[in-house]
Amino acid sequence: MVSADRLLAFAVMSLLVIVIPGPSVLFVIGRALAHGRRTALATVLGNVVGSYLLVAAVAFGLGSLVERSVTVFLAVKLAGAAYLVFLGVQAFRHRKDMKITAVRPAGRPARGDLRTVADGVLVGCTNPKGIVFFAAVLPQFVDRAAGGLPAQMLVLGLVPIGIGLITDTVWGLTAAAARGWFARSERRLSLIGGAGGFAMIGLGVTVAATGRAD
Repeated sequence: MVSADRLLAFAVMSLLVIVIPGPSVLFVIGRALAHGRRTALATVLGNVVGSYLLVAAVAFGLGSLVERSVTVFLAVKLAGAAYLVFLGVQAFRHRKDMKITAVRPAGRPARGDLRTVADGVLVGCTNPKGIVFFAAVLPQFVDRAAGGLPAQMLVLGLVPIGIGLITDTVWGLTAAAARGWFARSERRLSLIGGAGGFAMIGLGVTVAATGRAD
């Protein structure tokens, strides 16, 4: 299995990559500002599930195909970008419903939790940053002489997933707490809902415009 030194080295590498906010972090912040803490936490859960699907894809060979093929990589990237823009447009269109969302009882969320998690999964597994990291960096930390490469990758992949779960949760809760101040004013709440929508649209455009140069 994976040695302790490889786990530690990969953890350090993962932390260095994760501390730089990418599409997943910005998506969580946007959803927290637009919909609040519950949606933010469900989004975080979806993101980590989607990211671990990338780990599994790399472990079983699909990730390398995506990383090597410009066409496949572009298709995945544009699909994720388009979905981010769609969610941003929806958030902006419904920004005036924010007051209703803010006072809704805890047992009746504005969005279905499963749908929110599914949104996060889609964004997590189409995140270009995650695709490149897991396809290009993860395989470098396995011990090929020890065998069981898929199992090693699945174990190693839990490291950035765990780090991301913690950091994304902190980002989401912080953004949701800031939203509480805006909730005291219907106008401010509408503005923050629109800002969250614009943030997701901008993130989608950024994802579509950046990435591999080949």
